[in-house]
Amino acid sequence: MPPPKKPSPTPPPPAMADGGDSAPDLRIQGDSITLQPSGFVAPLDAVRDGEKEEALMKHMARFRSEPLQFLREVSLYVSGTGWRAYDDVIGQPIFYSGFSEHMKSLVMSAALLQTKISQLADMRVAVEEKEGLLNKHDKDFQTKRARRRAVLVQSLQEVAENLTDNMICKFESKTFIRGTYYVVTQLLLRAYHQGIHVSSEEVLRLRSVAEEAARKKQSIIFLPCHRSHVDYVSLQLLCYRLGLALPVVVAGDNLNFPIVGNILQHAGAMYIRRSFGDDQLYTTLVQAYIDALLQGGYNLECFIEGGRSRTGKLLPPKFGILSFVIDSLLSGRIEDAVICPVSTQYDKVVETEGYVTELLGVPKKKENLADFLSGGSSMLSLRLGRVDVRFHEPWSLRGFIDEQIARLSKVPLAINIDWKDTKNALVRQKLLRVLGYKVLADINDVSVVMPTALIGTVLLTLRGRGVGRTELIRRVEWLTDRVRAKGGRVAHFGNAPLAEVVERGLEVLGKDLVGVVDGLAEPTYYAVDRFQLSFYRNMTIHLFISEALVAAALYTRVKQGGGPSNQDIPFKDLHDQVLFLSSLFRGEFIYSGEGLAVNLEKTLAGLEADSVILIQRDEEGNITKVGLSDAERAAGRENYDFYCFLIWPFIEASWLAAVSLMGLSPPLGQKEDIWIQLSKAQDSAQLLGKTLYHQGDLSYFEAVNKETLKNSFQRFQEEGIIQVVKSKDAKIPPRLRLAPEWRPARDDMTGNLIASGRLWDFTEKIASSRREGKNRRDGATVSTRVVRLTDDLGRNLFEDAVKKPDTKGKGKGKGVSAPPTLSREEARSLDRTVSEQKRRRTFENRAHL
Repeated sequence: MPPPKKPSPTPPPPAMADGGDSAPDLRIQGDSITLQPSGFVAPLDAVRDGEKEEALMKHMARFRSEPLQFLREVSLYVSGTGWRAYDDVIGQPIFYSGFSEHMKSLVMSAALLQTKISQLADMRVAVEEKEGLLNKHDKDFQTKRARRRAVLVQSLQEVAENLTDNMICKFESKTFIRGTYYVVTQLLLRAYHQGIHVSSEEVLRLRSVAEEAARKKQSIIFLPCHRSHVDYVSLQLLCYRLGLALPVVVAGDNLNFPIVGNILQHAGAMYIRRSFGDDQLYTTLVQAYIDALLQGGYNLECFIEGGRSRTGKLLPPKFGILSFVIDSLLSGRIEDAVICPVSTQYDKVVETEGYVTELLGVPKKKENLADFLSGGSSMLSLRLGRVDVRFHEPWSLRGFIDEQIARLSKVPLAINIDWKDTKNALVRQKLLRVLGYKVLADINDVSVVMPTALIGTVLLTLRGRGVGRTELIRRVEWLTDRVRAKGGRVAHFGNAPLAEVVERGLEVLGKDLVGVVDGLAEPTYYAVDRFQLSFYRNMTIHLFISEALVAAALYTRVKQGGGPSNQDIPFKDLHDQVLFLSSLFRGEFIYSGEGLAVNLEKTLAGLEADSVILIQRDEEGNITKVGLSDAERAAGRENYDFYCFLIWPFIEASWLAAVSLMGLSPPLGQKEDIWIQLSKAQDSAQLLGKTLYHQGDLSYFEAVNKETLKNSFQRFQEEGIIQVVKSKDAKIPPRLRLAPEWRPARDDMTGNLIASGRLWDFTEKIASSRREGKNRRDGATVSTRVVRLTDDLGRNLFEDAVKKPDTKGKGKGKGVSAPPTLSREEARSLDRTVSEQKRRRTFENRAHL
């Protein structure tokens, strides 16, 4: 069924006095838009650098306090008065009867899908011929073969149609979306009682881009960061309120549970599996649906990080959906699409308490209706502050691809090239990687630092148990100035004095995160839950990562003590350590694209201008040594320490992950390679970290963060320190081993690990920038104790691996045990993977560990 014609624009009703029947907080007239929150008074300092921020979503009437106004609002939504009708939207027609059938027909008729169905049917027929199920000597062989093939095609068509129906978004009813918008807005704005804030300039620009995209029938692909389930809700609400066509939101099928799944699907969710495996039909089906959306100019939303960030900072990009989008463009099936990175920031994220339990190793609880309902009702009583949404300037995907391909001189400039070729496949991977990190950088560029992030950062970067009220306010003011000096944005709070803003932030964080000691000379605040508070500290770290890396490199000398001259570091040593650390954290942080030399030069110049460091130069002006300035020493190193405290938890986590690998050296006398289940190795590393923390050898409990440990293992895999094998059997979990050239030696007599060799040197290089624990002057004892612990845990892993595999998943462990050795096919796959990684590392031309 073809989509209906777009209705004629209906002019919005004129604004009425606050409390009137429509009282819109947004008035759209022609090409102009005016944001007018009810009761909004423009603050004197709300305009900075031409940017104006206003509360787009405000409180709505409550039945108990304003029953008449509440009923009036409900009637306006149900009847579709003014903008609530959602008739004159910018974009392609949605919310009409037959929309879902129209999209299904587009997907099922796609040449890409039909070709794949034919190929799969032919492959199955060939298998049945080989197995003798189809007799070639039968006189009716060709007829039976054709009949069997037709049955297979029909069966695959039915499977594809069922999968499509479960997957696609179903924008069917305008009445439904009006009611859903009202209910969700009620829930969200009661929890986030200070509303949703946007930049009016960014909104104006977005509407202008949307109008142009609609004329060209191009899709806007919204790529937000992902910290909460509220992310997609807030973006859908804003698009609805701004009169933009709602995007189709890529969602994991874990959200497709009874009742709620159906509601979300009709409000914009498309469901996909978390893992596709080798399911060629499903992969092609997703590609066909992405093609249909982009060819039709429908807006799309997917989270660049994949899942929600449990740490507060941006996660490395995931390339699944982006890969489908790139394929749509490279194949020529679409001409272009518009990319719009989006940042969503919160005073407080409602899920952080659950994140902490997950990061400490508690399995993630599966979503269900009971938790959804109880979570929704509990949100009504929360006071979580506000939500800030920022839109980066949208840009052309084709323009980006053309620019990147033009930079690769060895690659043909034509866009339609054979991407299946191995060499071109590497280029495609690099395009995806550059695209992913550009989007993350754009998100960071427009992100707003919230007061709670400022407070959390200050509390976790100060020495001592607590901080007085006056000093807390002073440091928040200092940090605010530093954020702005680095080009960051700080949330506006009108004319409110800083002391009041800090008080609001403390109230939102609550006593479970920040405690206060009364009865002293002044109120003194302290971090109650440092692990959970680190979520908010990590929201600022991207602004200072270059300074933090330099501070950590300088710490290799500062930690030695002695006079100032003894703590100076030669520039070459500083450069090498910064290079090592930046490569180590390549998957953790987003760096400037200008390269190490330029970044380091700018960072040192900035720290010198701030009187944090003193730089010594030769007669030609070249830097020879770097050390702390006298002014910084006189100030108690508070600025330098701030940068160290930001990066130290991540250095600790990488050190912990590296130390845990020592235990993966095979026991003495082990003849064949034993492969350890990856998840069990990571769990063992976390157990080691908890032990070392409570024994005082680890300074930060955040270092046992499961997400950061996983990132470290991923980084070690990229560098070939560990080798990981993934079986084609989805029931067999990934396994790993320590690469032979990285294995530490064992004592021939005792079989104990020896703290030496390539891996130990690598671990010590990380440790040189790490904050020392209780035994800072007793390195030999520390190394002996830590190595003994990791060796004991490693032995447990090997013993567990060689036990009889639990093929039915009846054991006490998680699911089916992984076999300790590789099959021939897996061994061949490993050889190919190792060779591919070496080629990729050479192709990427990056600094390596």
